[in-house]
Amino acid sequence: MSFCRAWSLALVGIDALPVEVEVDISSGLPGFAVVGLPDAAVQESRERVRVAISNSGFRFPGRKVIVNLAPADLRKEGPAFDLPIALAILAVSGVLERGVLEDAAFAGELSLEGGVRGVRGALSLAEGARRRGLRRLVIPAENAAEAACVRGIEVYGVRSLREAVDFLAGERTIPPAGPGGLDSAEERVPPEDFADVFGQRHAKRALEVAAAGAHNVLMSGPPGSGKTMLSRRLPGILPPLTTEEGIEVAKIYSAAGEGGGLRRRRPFRAPHHTISTAGLAGGGSNPRPGEISLAHNGVLFLDEFPEFGRAAIEALRQPLEDGCVTISRAAGSLTYPARITLVCSMNPCPCGYLGDPRRECRCSAGQIERYRSRLSGPLLDRLDIFIEVARLARRELRGEERSEPSATIRERVVRARQIQLARQGVPNAALPVRKLREVCRLGHDAEALLARAIDGLGLSGRAHDRVLKVARTVADLEGEGEISARHLAEALNYRKAGVADG
Repeated sequence: MSFCRAWSLALVGIDALPVEVEVDISSGLPGFAVVGLPDAAVQESRERVRVAISNSGFRFPGRKVIVNLAPADLRKEGPAFDLPIALAILAVSGVLERGVLEDAAFAGELSLEGGVRGVRGALSLAEGARRRGLRRLVIPAENAAEAACVRGIEVYGVRSLREAVDFLAGERTIPPAGPGGLDSAEERVPPEDFADVFGQRHAKRALEVAAAGAHNVLMSGPPGSGKTMLSRRLPGILPPLTTEEGIEVAKIYSAAGEGGGLRRRRPFRAPHHTISTAGLAGGGSNPRPGEISLAHNGVLFLDEFPEFGRAAIEALRQPLEDGCVTISRAAGSLTYPARITLVCSMNPCPCGYLGDPRRECRCSAGQIERYRSRLSGPLLDRLDIFIEVARLARRELRGEERSEPSATIRERVVRARQIQLARQGVPNAALPVRKLREVCRLGHDAEALLARAIDGLGLSGRAHDRVLKVARTVADLEGEGEISARHLAEALNYRKAGVADG
């Protein structure tokens, strides 16, 4: 029989779908064809596989070789199919027994000398192989620890095609890989501490509320007032990722080619304002996650918010509302998770000194209006907390009083987040509308205050819901079951900062 089948997987978004690699060798003029909707990288695998087999000490068949990647309607992208194609060809040639390929999945790029190079999406590949019911996954050694984080499947790392053949033939023993540790490059660096920030009590309190409930924040203030410094210290007060959240984040980073094992620290992404819409939301000819998805379960910090392109800013509207990003192409659509805490900073005007007591603003009313109009009403309506960050006075800059450390703030944040997860399973910012009245019960005084605020502030339906969610978080930080007028007043105060009023 001149036919053999091996299993591989195709990365689609952050998921991996099973692909049958069928190889048939028949008589006729020598040739090598790959069919089944392959992209250019897969088509080029013909030359890589041919040379890698020869340089590994095996003989490439001198007959007609047909490789079919099924299902044929699923586009196959990237060089990860090199290894399964080569192994299936060697099995048909009699170098390997066909049976050794049946219970395993294979993925890896081949070098011309026969080495096996790493691929992206190893975590998703392992999860897809387990879901297909396969017992083993053979992938590049550099990806093995990452893939081994998935339980229920044995992962074996190989460094060359020869090593893979010897392992499958039983001539070499390779122990199953153990799960990779934390992303050491990132996790070893301690987060920046709020103890280093003088003054700004109101802004620190607002960021504590944002961290506790995963609320979106917009900070406005003159240059040098501390907006960026405060934002970069937010990760230090966030609760650690749960195991499930860590796997979700690791899958996204793995699919983007930024793998490194499970993480405990929440992501913090801070792209430059020149980023493209595709870079922020995801996309490209071979779609990959953008910065929004890479910040999933963490913080996306956009400094100088109005300086971002209008299309990029408006691309935030869907993920802020739905917690996901959908990328549509002619061949289909992909959905990436994007449940983020958005933190933005901006100046009050183009020159930055509107309302500053020390420097006079040079902007005209028209310039200020055009600057603020870069942020649309529907986008601002999706933000929860608006903070005015004022310039520090001399006594605050030179005072001896030490600020509260991040560790102390984080303890309060973690307690409040645990209350939310026990009550509704998600942070307050992600609370479904149908549960809002049940979870956000108001006292009599708070009900009266909210009625006056709806008329006085002109709150939209979405803004009303977000005020209630922030008030619920304030109450959770104090361990209160019912939202009082004091809690609601604080939430309304966060809604009233200048740019929120348009």
